[in-house]
Amino acid sequence: MNNPFDTQLFDRAATFALEAHSGTERRGKGIPYILHPMEAASIVATVTNDPEMLAAAILHDVVEDTEVSLEQLREEFGERVAQLVASETAPHVAGMTWRHKREIQVAQLAAAGRDNQVVALGDKLSNMRGIAHDYRQMGNDLWSRFHAPGGKSDIAWYYRSLAEAMIPLKGLAPYEEFLSLIKEVFF
Repeated sequence: MNNPFDTQLFDRAATFALEAHSGTERRGKGIPYILHPMEAASIVATVTNDPEMLAAAILHDVVEDTEVSLEQLREEFGERVAQLVASETAPHVAGMTWRHKREIQVAQLAAAGRDNQVVALGDKLSNMRGIAHDYRQMGNDLWSRFHAPGGKSDIAWYYRSLAEAMIPLKGLAPYEEFLSLIKEVFF
C-alpha cells in the first residue's frame, strides 16, 4: 500500500508565505500577491512532488519582497529550502543597475543545479504567463510597468537569457511553455 503524500512541510510553507505576503498585491494587477507564489508552486508540482522544492517554490519571494530573512527560513524550513529560496533571491546592492542585477541572476541560474532551476522555472513561467496575458490586453503600454530602463527590449533580453540559462530543462512541459510565451511576446 502506498503512503499518501506528506503535505506537512508544504502546508507550513504555504501558511508562512500567505502571512508574509498578507496585504500585498501583484504590481499593477490588483490581485493578492500570494497568487503568484501559489502558481509557481503548482508549476513546480508538474515536474516533482519533492516537498522541499514545493515549499521553496511557494516561499521563493518572501526574502526578496518581505521582511523575512533567509536565516528565518533556514530555522523554520531547513537548509535545503533556504538554499533553494536563496538561489531565487535577487541581490540587493545599493547602486547596482537593473541590467547588472539581472546579469548576476542569470549567471547564478545557469550555474545552479537542476532543483534550483526547476524552482526558478516555476517563478519565471508564472511571470511570463502574466506578461503574455497583459501584453495581449495592453500591447506596448505594458512595458511602462517595469523598472527596466530599456523597456521591452531589456525585458526580452532578460527572459531570453533566463531561457538559455535553464536549457538543461529542455523537454519539460513548463520549460517549453516558457519558450513559447517568450516567442509570442517578444517575437
